[in-house]
Amino acid sequence: VHALVLLGPSTLPKTSSGKVQRRRSRAAFLDGSLKEVARWQRAAPTVLGSVSMPALSHSPEAVEAWLLQQLSRQTGIDAAKLSPTEPFAHYGLSSIGATELTAELQRWLGRAVPPMLAYDHPTVRALARHLSDAPATPRQEAASAPAESIAVIGMACRFPGAENLDSFWSLLREGRHGIGGVPKNRWNAEHLPDGVRFGGYLESVDGFDHAFFGISKLEAKSMDPQQRLLLEVTWEALEHAGIGSSARSEINTGVFVGISNSDYLRMQLGAPDGLNAHAATGGAASIAANRLSYFMNWRGPSWAVDTACSSSLVAVHQACQSLRAGECDSAVAAGVNLILTPELSVVLSEAGMLASDGLCKTFDARADGYVRAEGCGVVLLKRLKDAERDGDRILAVVRGSAVNQDGRSNGLTAPNGPAQVDVIKRALRSAVVLPGDISYVETHGTGTALGDPIEVEAIRVALCEERSADDVLWLSSVKTNLGHLEAAAGIAGLIKTVLCMQKGEVPRHLHLQTLNPHLRLAGTSLRIATEPVAWARGTKPRRGGVSSFGFGGTNAHVVVEEAPVPSGRRLRPSRPELFTLSARTPAALEALTSRWATHLANCDSTVDDLSFTANMGRTAFKHRLAVVVRATDELVGALVSTPNRAAGQASTVAVVRGTRNRAGTEAPRVAFVFTGQGSQYLGMGRALYETQPRFKEMLDRCEAVFAPLIGGSFLDAMLTTDASDTRLDDTLYAQPALFSLELAIAELLQ
Repeated sequence: VHALVLLGPSTLPKTSSGKVQRRRSRAAFLDGSLKEVARWQRAAPTVLGSVSMPALSHSPEAVEAWLLQQLSRQTGIDAAKLSPTEPFAHYGLSSIGATELTAELQRWLGRAVPPMLAYDHPTVRALARHLSDAPATPRQEAASAPAESIAVIGMACRFPGAENLDSFWSLLREGRHGIGGVPKNRWNAEHLPDGVRFGGYLESVDGFDHAFFGISKLEAKSMDPQQRLLLEVTWEALEHAGIGSSARSEINTGVFVGISNSDYLRMQLGAPDGLNAHAATGGAASIAANRLSYFMNWRGPSWAVDTACSSSLVAVHQACQSLRAGECDSAVAAGVNLILTPELSVVLSEAGMLASDGLCKTFDARADGYVRAEGCGVVLLKRLKDAERDGDRILAVVRGSAVNQDGRSNGLTAPNGPAQVDVIKRALRSAVVLPGDISYVETHGTGTALGDPIEVEAIRVALCEERSADDVLWLSSVKTNLGHLEAAAGIAGLIKTVLCMQKGEVPRHLHLQTLNPHLRLAGTSLRIATEPVAWARGTKPRRGGVSSFGFGGTNAHVVVEEAPVPSGRRLRPSRPELFTLSARTPAALEALTSRWATHLANCDSTVDDLSFTANMGRTAFKHRLAVVVRATDELVGALVSTPNRAAGQASTVAVVRGTRNRAGTEAPRVAFVFTGQGSQYLGMGRALYETQPRFKEMLDRCEAVFAPLIGGSFLDAMLTTDASDTRLDDTLYAQPALFSLELAIAELLQ
């Protein structure tokens, strides 16, 4: 079971020459390990179903002495030279050896001992203390105030089989996965090991609109495609949040990027013509974050995070902490990963970490490792109180998060159950929520025979010990859809969880045929979402947890809560709305117009909301389009380009196109010119007064100033529709009315 616990190459069986045995020997080794596990299963059918272990009749010292003797027998090391405080892995005890040790221990004690216990308590002394039920010295937790809630106001992604959020949700909802063969333009995988011939790949990673980002072609060629992908997806996340360029530069934004792969840098260093003045910045992981700050002119904290598989969720945690500390007013948290060379995949395959069939079979009895995948995910974060103040669309709320380390566990890459329990409990304390408040966990779930049970048991201990069996806690893993995105894995799980809350459903968990026999779910509240599960709003807020564990031992957990119920919108009378689009080139404008038309065909937003976001939430570029409409269907008809319009179909709405020819990037100065006395009429401004709060506020302020001076109400005289009322013909009323109307219009337009 060595591969299934992610121990690494040092634990593989070796020949007399010290070389790692290859595929046939490894298969026999694994077969023997699984037979040992099967023997343990027959002897201990209810291990994981028990909540606690009864106290022993043996003292901790007796258990410790027995364990030292057994460890000596298995390793051939004199028991007197063994330390009870060194991890089992320190003495070369492989995972099969740990399984044998727990099996012997089970027979000696006469009661069930799970094989993963040697990983949860990885030293002789720790295991003896646990088995003898001796109380450990309690750790004092410092009291802390509730963490400030953080709003998720924008998201974007590029995942295998899903180029954006909509297609990602379709992939999840339809129960599909994005795993396939190696793209032909990467490398020839024909003669490589099985685990290297599959992966979750993006369709294209070599395309990049360098001119859009003001980057020369030479520099773009020297940039790691991970940096290029990050620029594109971050731009999409900002547009998803409805934040245009004028607002972006005014925000003190932090950037936190999970990234750990350096394939492109190695490719450059190995190519004779691959080095130039841009290679240093193009290949540096730190620049992946710093380039975003540079391009957007952001002055907040900016750094890359590398904790391997947990990098992007650790980046989310750091972004939230930075917002709470006041270091920034908004934050980009992201993860990116691209697989550009086969060497690391070969190493991981030789270590037995990759699934032979290219699927993450999380929680399944067939689980034999993970499949590598690539992609990018970005979330835009803001303090909840600030997002509510600014009228941002809130997608979900990060209530709390935590990060910890396995410490000196049973091997550098071995998982550790107690550390996983601890990080979940710390996140709950940060969020100030109870275990029973969590109804869904997006698990790390790579798909390993012992790694999965260790994680599920940690979830049970952290979230279910005081939970009734009918209070269901649903489990799933996005890795069954996308594969393991490594540095971007955690952000993929977070985006999935937010989408589940928005859509009111947990999609089906894939590739589960036969439950891993080490997963004892009977009698617990844990359930795996093998079919779509409704997750609608109820009497209490929906909350979920997202886990991500680095293979070096850095664990992260985030507690996510549904967005607050939006305040009811006031019905507005039907009126014309101005809708605008723009792009850098005519071709880009045509493509953008087509995408909007496709989106609107299945959109339930009102035309005024659509227009506001299109006008104010996007950067205004040189080539422009404008249309005045009253309804969404009118807008769809207007945006369908003439060449693509069906025969006989005609648009009743005129589309105006133009080009901004003025040089420079600064917005032009604006002047308002209004007419004088004589243009007034009864009822002028009534519709704006009834529908526009800012306009009404300004007129009411003017009324409060003028009423004492003129001895009457110019507002009544202006808004009345009584034709017999002639006050507005009097200069005493006309001049204040016209001035106030013009001031209110200027205020509204600003």
